[in-house]
Amino acid sequence: MDFLSREGSPISAELWSKIDEQVITMAKKILVGRRFLHIYGPLGAGVQSINIDDSTQLAETEGGIVQIKGRKFEQIPLLNQDFSLLWRDLELSKKTGMPVDLSSALQASAAISKKEDELIFNGNKELGYEGLLTAKGVTKLELSKWEEGEAPVKDITAGITNLFDKGLVGRKALIISSDLLIKLQRIQPGTGITEYERISKLVDGNIYYTTAIGSNKAVLVCAEPQYMDLVVGQDMSTSYLETKDLNHYFRIIETILLRIKNKNAVVVFE
Repeated sequence: MDFLSREGSPISAELWSKIDEQVITMAKKILVGRRFLHIYGPLGAGVQSINIDDSTQLAETEGGIVQIKGRKFEQIPLLNQDFSLLWRDLELSKKTGMPVDLSSALQASAAISKKEDELIFNGNKELGYEGLLTAKGVTKLELSKWEEGEAPVKDITAGITNLFDKGLVGRKALIISSDLLIKLQRIQPGTGITEYERISKLVDGNIYYTTAIGSNKAVLVCAEPQYMDLVVGQDMSTSYLETKDLNHYFRIIETILLRIKNKNAVVVFE
């Protein structure tokens, strides 16, 4: 079954290819979570739920009836964003050979990408999904004034030490709000380098910034797949919705879910 409804749609294969290219290109520019999280999948559009294991408690119970302790199942939510193309623009392209303006597809791709990162970092309280910043049981440290002295380096060093003390080794990633990025551009007296460069060395260059976490916040993670990953059922794809008033309507869809398997691997600064 062509659940994307492309077969039989009035959109040419050439235009579908251009839409796919533009949507994915924009998504790669916006998405932050996928830059450090291990991708588990794609599993397919029909996969609706997945297990989330707490690696600190995972074990089988004993007895005649055996259960897996530390395991729960979550629905994989679907994200979507619509856009449209005007029929007259498509007709003009056919007649003149001018490329179709896909600005609406680019805007929709940017919007669904922001939704993905917001779900990864903030979760969704109403639907019961946890994010890196909102999950219960993650380590929380006070954020110092990063515009003063060596506060940024001291904070991140404390976070890394916290991970080491809990036996968590592997690739580190630091995600900061955009306002903190500005504060890291000052040169620390006596070093000749910026605070950003100093912190970058502590996390092997894995510093990312995003507006999805708000302001004056940072999160340090040990991003190994045994500690966390991003489940992808249906990866970002564009479907055909309908023709209305001669114009063409599309929907970008994806199904994704953050799995935190060891909450000790997340250190939130706020």
